[in-house]
Amino acid sequence: MKTNNSYVPRWGVLLMDLALCSIAFWLSVWIGSGFFHYLDLSQQAVPISVQFLIVIGIQLIAFWALHTYSGILRYSTFIDTSKVLLSNIATGLAIFVFNLIMDKVTGQHPILNTVMAIYVPTSFVLLFALRVSVKTLSETMEQNQGDPRVMIYGTQTAGLAIAKMLRSAGNTPYRPMGFIAGANERHNYDLAGLHVRPLNDELFNWMEKNGIHHVIVSPIKMREIDSAKELQIFIDHNIRVLTTPYFTQFDNTDDIDAQRIGRIDSVHIEDLLERPKIDINTENVRQILHNQVVLVSGAAGSIGSELVRQIQCYQPQATILVDIAESPLHDLTLELQNQYRESRFIPVIADVRNRNRIEQIFNEMRPDVVYHAAAYKHVPLMESYPNEAIQANVLGTKNMADMAVQYGVKRFVMISTDKAVNPTNIMGASKRIAEIYVQSLFRKLHAQNKDCTKFITTRFGNVLGSNGSVIPYFRKQIASGGPVTVTHPDIIRYFMTIPEACCLVMEASTLGEGGEIFVFDMGKPVKILDLARNMIRLAGYIPEKDIPIVFTGLRPGEKLYEELLNQKETTMPTTNEKIMVARVREFDFDQISGKVDRLISISRQGKPFTTVKMMKQLVPEYISNNSVYEQLDPQ
Repeated sequence: MKTNNSYVPRWGVLLMDLALCSIAFWLSVWIGSGFFHYLDLSQQAVPISVQFLIVIGIQLIAFWALHTYSGILRYSTFIDTSKVLLSNIATGLAIFVFNLIMDKVTGQHPILNTVMAIYVPTSFVLLFALRVSVKTLSETMEQNQGDPRVMIYGTQTAGLAIAKMLRSAGNTPYRPMGFIAGANERHNYDLAGLHVRPLNDELFNWMEKNGIHHVIVSPIKMREIDSAKELQIFIDHNIRVLTTPYFTQFDNTDDIDAQRIGRIDSVHIEDLLERPKIDINTENVRQILHNQVVLVSGAAGSIGSELVRQIQCYQPQATILVDIAESPLHDLTLELQNQYRESRFIPVIADVRNRNRIEQIFNEMRPDVVYHAAAYKHVPLMESYPNEAIQANVLGTKNMADMAVQYGVKRFVMISTDKAVNPTNIMGASKRIAEIYVQSLFRKLHAQNKDCTKFITTRFGNVLGSNGSVIPYFRKQIASGGPVTVTHPDIIRYFMTIPEACCLVMEASTLGEGGEIFVFDMGKPVKILDLARNMIRLAGYIPEKDIPIVFTGLRPGEKLYEELLNQKETTMPTTNEKIMVARVREFDFDQISGKVDRLISISRQGKPFTTVKMMKQLVPEYISNNSVYEQLDPQ
């Protein structure tokens, strides 16, 4: 019996079942005539050979009706056994009814009731024995083959379902070897024929001895545990952690097990870094977005596109998608139109640096709420192109803010970054200047009119999986065999998932009364070297052995530690414990506006050192790091 994907075809299973039923019939005749001497087979009105054909014919119909032959013998389950039993019972009942009818018509029983009483249990025993034998033999042979052996973490319903799936599916490369009891779960007993072991050092010694290097965690279990802590122990022991999608996420086809097996994959690093779900006041968000025209700049980017998706939960009147990138905007529009069929989307190709184009959009669309996410964000690249950083991040923000005021936008939410705090690079400094502009603009407007546009700024750190971020970059390096490049062994960063960041942006947009800079609780910082090692382990490799790690040195403008607040700044709590208000230095708009206009004008001249020198005048705390612009800093 082969233990690979080859298996006996359905007609072969049917023939074997009919052969066993034939044996069961003649064995029943032999037992019946031997124990019941009054049975004289020669005196039967219907010859025993004809009775055999009738019984086997009816049995064949029962097999066909219940599809007992459609399963794979070595993966037989309780359901398969139940079908076999029902087919035997159905055959016996059919013969019994047939005898009653013929008795009234002819006064005789065509089929011996005694033989049938023996045949039904005998045939079932033989059919059941075939399936058990094949299954046992197959499992015994598989123990000596090289397919990946896996342990299943968790003994609840989801873990048990995975075990049954692995044992019943005909195309699985994984063989379940047991369960690992989670916290507060009973252990040292057998479940579904597999032993449940506690999570301790003895477990890892046993797994190493038995060549088990994989653990499967159900998606439900992933949500119940603190994955960053509870799964890290497996990763530290070079155990590859796998998971499956929710069972409700599969296509509605007959081959569900095959789909599940095909989608078993490594746990992603995002799963280990993701924090508990954030609760926000959805009613407050609904009040500012429901039935409103919402404009999102940078809509095709990582943050912008997720903002657009979350906005749809609050049923805006229309969502204006502004972006300069044609293909990503087209793809996003198609996705949104398919997913949110009742929502209205207006894709607009536009550059926020083009003031006339932005004014045209505001004049035609008249947005009520604006989320400004368009920006250049890559630190090393902007270090080489400071003039472009000013044009996109400062001029772009100024154009959007000015038009928001001119056309009566109710709320303007600017997406900023933790790199704006004590900036050491062009990108961070340009975002800080944009912050200063919108804050001072609001203060001037608010002094004249309390009902002016509310300008709100949100700061957060690195976003997991965003375009160009470190995680997709590491993933590509690992896929190509390495090496994985890390700039410095001690570099750390704060991380947040895209949905989490956008969720907090939505909440902050309701909390602000204007002029605030909201800072998000980014959790604990992550050491990039540990991140790289964990990603290598999650991919099934051993760091520094299978995949080398190379240190390349800090990039221009990069610093070891990101900060969320300037040293002179303090924070105040809000109604959401994960959102704080930064108290920052205030600027006079009339003075700042002229300097910002001059900076924008200088940036058009193509003189990077002149541009950066003025940036440092606007943001005195901007001290370059590992950059050619360090010579502009005071000694």
